[in-house]
Order: sequence, then C-alpha cells, then structure tokens
Amino acid sequence: MPPVFFNAQHSPIGAFASFTLGFPGARGGLGLELGKPANQSVFIGLESDQPHQYDVLPFYKDAEDEARRYDVEAVAPEDHQPKSAARLKPFAEDDISRDYQLCLDVFRAGDLTFRIVSPVLSVPDPRGGEVEELKRALLPAVLAEIEVDNRKGKSARRVFFGYQGNDPYSAMRRIDDRGEGRLRGVGQGNITAIMSDDPRLHSALAFSIEQAVEPKIDENVVFGLGGVGALVGMAPAGEVSRFRFAICFHRGGTATSGQATRYYYTRFFQNIEQVGDYALAHFNEYLQLAEDAQRRLDASRLSEAQRFQFIHAVHSYYGSTQFLDWLDEDHAGEPYWVVNEGEYRMMNTFDLTADHLYFEMKMNPWTVRNELEWFIRRYSYRDEVRFPGESKAFPGGISFTHDQGIANHISRPAYSTYELFGLSGCFSHMTHEQLVNWAVCATTYLHGSGDDAFYTTHRQVFLDVLQSLENRDHPNPSQRNGIMGLDSSRTMGGAEITTYDSLDASLGQARNNLYMAVKTWAAYVTLGEVFHRHGDGKQADAARQQAQRATKTLVSAMREDGYIPGVMFEGNDSKIIPAIEGLVFPVVAGCPEAIELDGPYAELLQTLIRHLKTVLKPGACLFDDGGWKLSSTSNNSWLSKIYLCQFVYRRVLKLPWDDAGRRADDAHVRWLLNPQHSAYWAWSDQMISGEAWGSKYYPRGVTSVLWLEE
Repeated sequence: MPPVFFNAQHSPIGAFASFTLGFPGARGGLGLELGKPANQSVFIGLESDQPHQYDVLPFYKDAEDEARRYDVEAVAPEDHQPKSAARLKPFAEDDISRDYQLCLDVFRAGDLTFRIVSPVLSVPDPRGGEVEELKRALLPAVLAEIEVDNRKGKSARRVFFGYQGNDPYSAMRRIDDRGEGRLRGVGQGNITAIMSDDPRLHSALAFSIEQAVEPKIDENVVFGLGGVGALVGMAPAGEVSRFRFAICFHRGGTATSGQATRYYYTRFFQNIEQVGDYALAHFNEYLQLAEDAQRRLDASRLSEAQRFQFIHAVHSYYGSTQFLDWLDEDHAGEPYWVVNEGEYRMMNTFDLTADHLYFEMKMNPWTVRNELEWFIRRYSYRDEVRFPGESKAFPGGISFTHDQGIANHISRPAYSTYELFGLSGCFSHMTHEQLVNWAVCATTYLHGSGDDAFYTTHRQVFLDVLQSLENRDHPNPSQRNGIMGLDSSRTMGGAEITTYDSLDASLGQARNNLYMAVKTWAAYVTLGEVFHRHGDGKQADAARQQAQRATKTLVSAMREDGYIPGVMFEGNDSKIIPAIEGLVFPVVAGCPEAIELDGPYAELLQTLIRHLKTVLKPGACLFDDGGWKLSSTSNNSWLSKIYLCQFVYRRVLKLPWDDAGRRADDAHVRWLLNPQHSAYWAWSDQMISGEAWGSKYYPRGVTSVLWLEE
C-alpha cells in the first residue's frame, strides 16, 4: 500500500482548478488556474474528549498572529481580541489511514472520516445540445463529506472544515452574508468557496481557526478581517453524524487575454453560489457516479502499483483541463477545449495532446477533434526546409505550433509561446514532430470516432500533411529514406528538437532520431490506411511507400551488438527505450496488420524487439532500483512515456511482464511518492534518478489508460 502523505489533485472537469490535499503542512488547498498547489492551510478537525482540545488532520500550519498587523503597539498576544480557548493538535501520523481511489479519497483518524468525491465523467459534445448533461459534467466543484462517529461520546463535539485564504486580490467572506437561499459557507472573493446546505453548520471568519471554532463571543464569527474561514457544527453524542460540503470554484467574465474567452460553465452557473447550490442538490447523484466509475476500474486486471499510477495520473490530468467559450466576434460561441501543461501552464502543448489522445478518445472524442481543428484554423503555418549547415531552401509545407498559449494568454496565430529561433536545443522548434502529431492524432480520431465528415471537411489538410512529411525527408523523391532529414526554416539556422527537449541528443534532436523515425513510420502507416479507406489511392500508395522506406532505413541502422543508436548515422551511441513508442499508433488508429509479428512490417518489429531486449538492462536503460531509464545517456526519465512504452512492450511486442516488470512498477510508484521532491507535486512526469525535478503537477500520465485495453 502507498503511504498516506502525498498530494493529490481533486478537480472539476474543464475548470482549471484543484482542491489539492495530502501533503503535511500548508501545502494544499483550493487553487484556481495555478501551476502548483495553493499552499493554504486546510482545517479538518474534531473536538476530542478533552474540553477545548481538537484533533486535526495535519494539513495546516500554525497561523501567525494577524492582529499584530493592525494593533502595532500591542506588547503581548493576550492583548489581542477576540480570544479563544481552543487548542489544535494534529493527529499522530500513525493514526491516519487513507483509501485513495479513482473518484474517492478517504482519510480516517480516530472518530473522524473525511471523504472527497471527484467523479470521472465523459463530457458531451456541445454540438449535441445535451444541456443538462453538459451542466452536470462541467460543474466547477468537487464534493466532500465529514463523518463523525460519536456513538461512545458523552457529549456533543464540535467539528469543522475550512481554509486560510491567500489570494492577494480578494478577502475571505461568509457566503451567508448575502442573505439568500439555504447556503452557508466561506469563500475567497468570488473564486473559491466551501459551502453546505446543512442547517447544523454555521460559517465563521477569524484571524485563526481557533477563534473561528470557539469565539469568545458568538457574534465575532462575522469578523471581516479574518483570513481563516470555516464551517463549524456539532456532532451529537451517541450517534454517527455526516456533514456534506461543496468545494467550489468560479471565474466569471473574460478568462483569457490575447483572444477573449469565458469558461464554458458560466453558461450554466453565473456565480459561485449557484455552483454550490447545484452541487449540494445533486450530491447523491455525483456520489453514485463516483462509485460506479470506481467499480469499473475495480473490474480491471491492473496490479496495485499500476492502479495507483493510473488513478494518480487521472487526478492530475483533470486539474489541468480548461473548457472555454470564445467571445471574439469571429468565433463567438465556439467551444475551445484546453489542457494546460501542469506547472508550465502552456495551453494545448501539441506533444502532450498526442499523449492525452488515448484518454480523451475513451472519455470524450470530440475534444480531440476540437484540438485538431484549432491547430488547423489558428496554429498551422507553412515553411521551407534546409539541410543542416546549408542555406539553400527547399519546399517544406504545412506544420503546427508547439502550443496555443500560456497561463490564460492565447498566443498569436501561427506562433506558439515556446518556440524560439536560431537554437538547436531546448526552446527550438518542433516542426516535424508536431506535423507527425497532427497526423497520428487525426488518424486515431477518425478510427475511434467514425466521424468521416472530419476527413471530408479537412481532406486537403491530410493531403498537405503527407506532402509536408515527404518534403522533410528529401527534396529528391528518389533519395528519400522515410525519415526526417531537413530542418524547418523556422529554426533560422538552428536545428529542430522533439518533445524530449530537456534530454540530450539521444532523444532531443529530431533529425535522424530513432524515436522520431519510428513515430514518422507510424504516421505514414496510419495515413496510408486513411487514404485507402477514403478512396485516395495515389496518396495511400505514397504513404505506404514511405513506410517501407522507413522500415528499410531503421533495419539497416541496427548495430551488430543488437541495438539502434538514439541518433542514427551521426556517430551517436545512446540506447533508448522510446524506439518502440510509435508502435502504439497502428493499434489505436485501426491498422492491426501493421503490428502483426508476421505481417508486412515483421522485419521492423523483430528488429525493435531485439533492440529492446538489448537496451532494457542495468547499465543501459534500467536504473539500479529497476525503474525504466529512457536513455542510457540521461538520468531524466518521463513516466508518461514509460507507461506508453510498457503498453507497447506487452500489447504489441508480446513480451512477458515478469518479475523485472513488476519491480519497475514498484520503483515508479516510489518515484511519485518520494517525500523530498515528488509527493508534494501530485503526479509528475520528469524524474531525474527517481525524483521529480520537472513537468510537475502534470496531466500527461494518462497514457496509462492504455493499460486498461490490454
């Protein structure tokens, strides 16, 4: 079983929000549009059997005496008002247990149980007009419940749930102060709140949680200067009591710069009070949906280690999702699905889109179409290409940007926020990879959705993509070898890179890269199938010919000692696991014959099997703890890509998952739960020697959804 103390994101769908909890101290809280936890104190506590003593889950820090900022000449803390006799004591860590599931996260300590409910739902296609289903899926709230077992108690006991706000632009407030409806609660301005409709609870504001729970005079709970807010109630003696809460988020008005959009949920919820009211009215429905989703996962054959990694990744994926509604006159009312890039907050980073693909195709395929179409309409461009070190330009073609913006700023058309010029490492252009990504995402969408109208509408784009891929191979068709050989003119004398931008050339350089070559092969294979299916025979033949050329090139690059270098034909000696990554696309894009071990590409598959058996060894592509090392020449290993390659290892290459595989799974769980560098950041991707140092608070781990298809 995993340890208790690690942060997990509990997030509404499409709200770019997270109630993060699990790491000790003020290291979680209610975060809106952040690339990290909100770092707030969260107070969840129960009165003990001693007067004025409270046992509290350890997700807070002792507050500084805020009164000193106002009463600057005070000489002693006891001079400050209001006072409270309440005293907090965190539960002993050994007395706390945790049951961490896909949609439920349950903490138990003593007579207190705290349960968080965050359902995993499909988002209906907004073109379908299913308004009530959209409203249900896009509710910007998660739910919580406190259970108090006071059957052995001799008297009623106070119970509370609250947080200390830290937004510099808005004060904490009591929801009750509006004097409307049945809600009571506390919130930070109009953006975050905890609410309940339980008449046994009352809201309180104070400088400290102690003053909120036990004010000297009851009327002091309305104290507007207080930065701590809580809902407080009484659990009667002799019974089990349950108190339900909605943890709510709301961003009204214009949500983005660059181009104006609003959150799609604002069509249904005009303010945060409406969010809380709807959430609480439908509490039982959401709880049932959560339990149903958990039962479906329980029916899978995942091991305990795999199950934990999948659950953890899904939680963090939803924390980065953002569903917007265009407001500018050219696109008014059009939906815009965005997945932000974790701590970096780049919007729809295309090389992440290609990895979220499998999860989104399972849950809501229309989001893939939406992302692809915005790349066509706003984030495509045309370029020329050049051989390295040469100035002569040749025709290039269409490609797509790295991303569509950052931190709620939508980038200018045809340009990302990431890509710079004249570079050959991090922040250079990823022109070839994003072109390949559009091809494999589009062909996967067509197969999985059956949406032939997408091909009819964008047929010319498919044709242009094929031509652009060929042009980046070699300007002379007779000299093409099926892989990338030229760099985009957008690099302005630099060199293109891949999604593995922070690794060395073994995975970072795009040209002649083994990972990129197999992924390009997959693009040709899947495009060939699409063209064939839609009667474009000439293009189908051209794509298949390129796939055969790529096969020949890859097989010829095999060294006598049993592996293909990470960068081919350039003297590189790195060994890499992601050589096999591209083999996933024939599976998801409906080309099963391409991955048959005795099929048309059998020689390529056997070559890659030999390669993998050679490199997947200690001293090459295994760490000492058994975890997978993507490159023999880099200690930076990405879990999302490991998950994907594990799927290919078992499902495509038919290799057995033995003790070494299970040891790797256990190692990867330890990486995520490392208390020094990882556990605070929820699910993270870039692990340097097993510690999270980059791509933290990240959505990309949902590549693990592929495991459910094995």
